[in-house]
Amino acid sequence: MKAVWITKAGRPEEALEVRETPEPEPGPGEVRIRVRAAGLSFAELMTRLGLYQDAPKLPSVLGYEAAGVVDALGKGVEEPAVGTRVLAACSFGAQAEAVCVPVAQALPMPDEMGFEEAAALPVNYLTAHHMLFQVAALRPGDRVLVHQAAGGVGTALLQLCRTVDDTVVFGTASAAKHDAIREEGCAHPIDYRSRNYAREVRRLTRGEGVDVVFDALGGRDWRTGYQLLRPAGRLVAYGFSNLATERRRNPLRLLSQGVSAPFFSPLSLMNNNRSVSGVHMGRMWDRQDLLAPQMDRLLELYAKGAITPRIDSVVPFAEVARAHHRVQRRQNVGKVILVP
Repeated sequence: MKAVWITKAGRPEEALEVRETPEPEPGPGEVRIRVRAAGLSFAELMTRLGLYQDAPKLPSVLGYEAAGVVDALGKGVEEPAVGTRVLAACSFGAQAEAVCVPVAQALPMPDEMGFEEAAALPVNYLTAHHMLFQVAALRPGDRVLVHQAAGGVGTALLQLCRTVDDTVVFGTASAAKHDAIREEGCAHPIDYRSRNYAREVRRLTRGEGVDVVFDALGGRDWRTGYQLLRPAGRLVAYGFSNLATERRRNPLRLLSQGVSAPFFSPLSLMNNNRSVSGVHMGRMWDRQDLLAPQMDRLLELYAKGAITPRIDSVVPFAEVARAHHRVQRRQNVGKVILVP
């Protein structure tokens, strides 16, 4: 089978290779999926840059979400039956023509859902749902700041915010993406390239700030987001994309961003009536007691038309370098999908 390998740290053209790879065999309690679509997430980009601490040793096949058709069952598995269309969350290995996953992580797809849409759900929408409702406990009337609002997780956050009454969303994105994020429910798009987003949020809120900040930027932006919170506000950190450049690991950039990251003491959190949380979905797969009900809820919302994964582009494995460039340069609006 063909699979996308990250061979070393570096630029996409240097580090990515589509190779013929032995097909995996499902172990006990696993199913094998013939992959029709796989998601591209920021974790793969950070791995390629040598910045993702949970990545397997290189060379390796990554990919954390897939959609396809079950074609083999491991010992002890009776369903989903061979031939069932499923979406799945994976530890690694989804960016291949076949992947094996624990049966609990493979869910039957709704009949009306396409493979590209299904591959956009397990990471982006589960991350967004978990942050919004499990971590930040979003309430009616909350003001929410979403960074990278046009990205995969960003658009998922915008759509899910629409399910809570009177939520007011502020979103950072380049000006060319403002119409798109307005369509998804962002009331106040802010062009971070031409405006100071913190100053703009304070202006729009008459100095009061917001209730929740979702920040995948990291470094000094965590500090800025924390300062934008009004009493009882929540900062949710779920990434560090400020480390990503078009080149390989940059020690000076790492040092600069690391030094600028804030330190939160329990005393300051108490005195400011604010909270700070972190989310790393790659370390949550063993908490199926938390995640499975949330995925069921997402499928319910999809069936009702409340959420619709926004697909930016569908890119064949052979052009994976182009897909990496598109996401890293923040050109995408919604999810970039890879297909065999």
